[in-house]
Amino acid sequence: MDTSPTALFDSYEQDFKQFIETIREKLEGNEDQDGEQRKASLRRVEMELDEADEMVSQMDIEIQGIPQSIRPQYYNRLKAAKADLSRYKKTFKDLSAELARSSLLTSSTPRPGYSSDDPYGSSSDRSRLLAGTALLEEGTKRLQDSHRLALETEEQGADILSNLRLQREQIENSRNTLEMANNSIARASKTLTGMIRRMYQQRFVTGAIIAILIFLIIIVVWSKLS
Repeated sequence: MDTSPTALFDSYEQDFKQFIETIREKLEGNEDQDGEQRKASLRRVEMELDEADEMVSQMDIEIQGIPQSIRPQYYNRLKAAKADLSRYKKTFKDLSAELARSSLLTSSTPRPGYSSDDPYGSSSDRSRLLAGTALLEEGTKRLQDSHRLALETEEQGADILSNLRLQREQIENSRNTLEMANNSIARASKTLTGMIRRMYQQRFVTGAIIAILIFLIIIVVWSKLS
């Protein structure tokens, strides 16, 4: 398992590129499909855009843990991913609006054999118009939901980043405290070693003085006895 600081970013970027490639193929092939196929294809594109948006959010989070020395190049890759996502979101929105307009125009075109005074024809056209309006409202609602989801995801990502920064500060503070404790222990050990050395020196000096005194006493006693 790759444990490098860029591994997760690279993984999310690879997933994002796969989603974008699938989205591109669906959007480019959308014009060759009929109405129902286009609707189904656009619904799948919408879900894949949400997944791609989630990948970009994860990349935005992971880039905070990449070392400063190589972070700029990853910022450029993230910026390019966001630009691709925005471009395909705009294409999706344009195609959705075009499909809605096409549905409205199709529903408002009089059918052969019916006049404008025909109550059945008017009712049918009105139903189609209402259905087209409902489709347009549904597409707008989905776009709004996607935008809201993106904002919520961005807010959650910001909260996670804030928590990670706080945890990093706590770890750094703990590390500084540990270093200070190690330095204090080292100074205390050095002081204690010096005290022990001086104690042995004092014992040696005291022993030497006692030995000299004993030697002098022996000399005095011997001289008197002689």
